Amino acid sequence: MAFVALAATANVVGGDISLLTKYEQNGAKYYDKDGVRITNMLGFLKERGLNAMRVRLFVDPSKASTDDKGQGVCQDLDYVVALGARIKAAGFQLMLDFHYSDSWADPVKQYTPDSWKNLSEEELPGKVYEYTRDCLQAMVAAGAAPDYIQTGNEISYGMLWGPVGTSSGQLKKLNVSDQASVTRFVNLLNHASQACREVCPDAKIIIHTELVRNISLLNSYYKAVAPVDYDIVGLSYYPYYHYGFNYLESAITNVMNNTACDGKEIMIVETGYYHKWQPDNINFDYSDIYPISNEGQRAFTADMIQRLLKYPRVTGLFWWWPEANEYGLDWATKRVTDGWYNASLWDNENGRALPALYELAAFAPRVTGDVNGDGKVDITDVNIVINIMLGKAQNVDAADVTGEGSVDVSDVNAVINIMLGK
Repeated sequence: MAFVALAATANVVGGDISLLTKYEQNGAKYYDKDGVRITNMLGFLKERGLNAMRVRLFVDPSKASTDDKGQGVCQDLDYVVALGARIKAAGFQLMLDFHYSDSWADPVKQYTPDSWKNLSEEELPGKVYEYTRDCLQAMVAAGAAPDYIQTGNEISYGMLWGPVGTSSGQLKKLNVSDQASVTRFVNLLNHASQACREVCPDAKIIIHTELVRNISLLNSYYKAVAPVDYDIVGLSYYPYYHYGFNYLESAITNVMNNTACDGKEIMIVETGYYHKWQPDNINFDYSDIYPISNEGQRAFTADMIQRLLKYPRVTGLFWWWPEANEYGLDWATKRVTDGWYNASLWDNENGRALPALYELAAFAPRVTGDVNGDGKVDITDVNIVINIMLGKAQNVDAADVTGEGSVDVSDVNAVINIMLGK
């Protein structure tokens, strides 16, 4: 019998933990909120109710500037394959974030990788396809098949503008009012999507923007990319850049009302809020409602989740860089970045987990039948229940699906029926 349906899925919630490997290698010390040392970070995050993690991928981060490397640019394919395999082995879903650049790709820079700089416009789409395919094949071979794939990071104004050093007038930015510009962008994205569908046919493809503050452009953008093969609208939301929750909710509502987005899920693929030392160069100060403190960060997180839960099409929430923690490192020789990030979910001064971390799981209550807690009910859960019933695996409360106090064939049948939508 072939089980192909995934009828029951929870929301996905987690974080972009792209620097976890570096922090671990360099000796960062992590503690829970009570000061107990964490020796298995992924296991700890799983116990907190998180079920998905995100990792970014650069083409050749060795070509990044010294400043960018000091901000955490290091994630080449080997690094990402290894971290992705750990994430999957720990029972999480995995979101892979292609930057299609050697360094940060965002609304103000989308530079073509150095090794691609001599490719013609006609050759670039094929290169995007080949690179995406090859990376995904490496991930799959290592047991790190992504469940979600971002084909570009914050690509509000397009991608592959030209190599570093290109004059501003020559940059190939997306202009949604220019059909030639739109056609170029759609062609690049569809070549990426083709590779995703071929190598990871079960993965969902995300088109990621940060246009929460610009509703007019947000609507025009997703209408322009309607010919692209994708599944999820991904949004960034940082209140200090994108203003209050009313802007976020307006953006969500507009995506839901945009006919070009019919059938698309919505995910907040990046968010964050400071718990101390908020910078001065911000667009909006929310501290009158959410003070820059541990409690303020927690309250922001709890309120955001309650707002997001009003929208059934919002199915994902990811905190950006939650693992940032320089505590316990030799700053002179072992620091991971050249400055503390104080919107993370650990305190750089004492290594303790912050209260906001313990709020995140509220976005993704466990679905009945999701025995391994990865946010979905599938054949893996069926096999776990069978092994528990046969005494081949340790019992867990979630395996008693029927609530009868024991694990037997009725629980196996219940999980199968949930999986098949019965």
